[in-house]
Amino acid sequence: MVSVQKSIKCIFCQICEGLAPATIVHQDLKYLAFNDIKPSAKNHLLVIPRDHINDIKSLTIETVSMVEEMVAVGQQLVKNHGGDLSDCRMGFHWPPFNSIKHLHLHVIFPESAMSFIGRQVFRPGTFYFATPEVAIEWIKKNSVSL
Repeated sequence: MVSVQKSIKCIFCQICEGLAPATIVHQDLKYLAFNDIKPSAKNHLLVIPRDHINDIKSLTIETVSMVEEMVAVGQQLVKNHGGDLSDCRMGFHWPPFNSIKHLHLHVIFPESAMSFIGRQVFRPGTFYFATPEVAIEWIKKNSVSL
């Protein structure tokens, strides 16, 4: 089930409320994006929902559109930063491999300039990291309707 509350203990909720520092690069009514504090490439952004949602597996058929909306925000940010969408890596860590328990999309570019470690930590097709397409497929197959 998706929680629409904020968690004062969650650093990402604190960023949304302006209680913790971050370099914010996008904000609207539903989503916020900011620079990752440990970038794996020149540009490493995180797109998060303003509402506290634990992780990608917390989404349901009814809320799967959030992934598409987060990707759209990420794609626009890549363009705004002069990046190339064909040289960009986006994805989610599967729990329990997500470092922060607040849904977040990694937007990393240029992908070709990612560090060796970064290419491993954010490696699509692994048991710990998934592209948005794989995440959407998993949600549609495994989630329970409300």
